[in-house]
Amino acid sequence: MRGKLLLVVGLAAGYVLGAKAGRGRYEDIKRATGKLWSDPRVQRQVKKVEGRAKDFAKDKAPEVVDFLSDGAKKVVSQVSRSGSAKAKSPVAPPAAAKPASASGK
Repeated sequence: MRGKLLLVVGLAAGYVLGAKAGRGRYEDIKRATGKLWSDPRVQRQVKKVEGRAKDFAKDKAPEVVDFLSDGAKKVVSQVSRSGSAKAKSPVAPPAAAKPASASGK
């Protein structure tokens, strides 16, 4: 069903963009799609999909929170470890490299 819908949308967009009829035909298509979108049958389906999407989001929200929380904890522990390692064993920054022409050779 989704593939058919995408095909129709693609064909409509191609027609509008390539039509020689121009603005008038675009307005006709716009009116027709507005009527279709306003159709009670279409709106019932939209409401069903919205309801399913909300339910899906509510079901998955705890999983997303856990995933993000675990990821944040890992990052914090890695940063803490690397920060404490730097503090315990200071390493002098490498000396700036001299250009080849300045070496005198």
